[in-house]
This record gives sequence, C-alpha cells and structure tokens, in this order.
Amino acid sequence: QVQLVESGGGLVQAGGSLRLSCAASGRYAMGWFRQAPGKEREFVAGISWSGGSTRYADSVKGRFTISRDNAKNVVYLQMNSLKPEDTAVYYCAAKTGNRLVAPDPDSRRYDYWGQGTQVTVSS
Repeated sequence: QVQLVESGGGLVQAGGSLRLSCAASGRYAMGWFRQAPGKEREFVAGISWSGGSTRYADSVKGRFTISRDNAKNVVYLQMNSLKPEDTAVYYCAAKTGNRLVAPDPDSRRYDYWGQGTQVTVSS
C-alpha cells in the first residue's frame, strides 16, 4: 500500500511563498493537484519517476516549481508569487507502473492520493 503524506500548507498573503512537501512510501511518478470549493480537482504540476521531466498547468507556470529528492522519496511544490485564486486544498498523487511515462495531467491515471493540505492566500 502506497502512503502519501502532504505538509507545508497554510495561510499566506498574496505575493508570498509556500513550499509543500509530499512524503511517499516509495518512488513513483508524482503529481500535485488542487481543488477549490465548488470547483473540480485540477492538475497543478507533475514530475516523472526520475525527476528529469516536469509539467505545469498554464496557470502556475513561472510561479510554481515541482522537484523531488529521490533519496528521501519526497516531492516538493515550491509556490511563489501566490495569488488568491491559488487558494485550494492541494493533493499529491502517485502513479505506479511504467517508470518511463511523462508527467501526467489526468487525475484518473493516478493510483494513490494523499489527504490534502489547505493553502489559503489572502488578498
């Protein structure tokens, strides 16, 4: 059973930064997703099993950076220049199987999910 534990959420003013962490029980291709109240879950960023390939939603490009420490099985999401519209519950997700796959924006293809961490950006 894959376990994912997110941390690092909180309350920050617009223009500020936060770093989310996702500790996994193994090494997998990973993604970050978010869900705001009344909205569907959306893709934020993804990183390949090796860490050599990343992908971002257009709304966060240039502001967010996904990375991983494979020695620790931790994936990070560095969020800079935060906006009120970034407010959401952020989830990390693991995709098992083929290690050569590129980062995947489709939430349906992820197998395991963390419990989520709240990020609130005040204006």
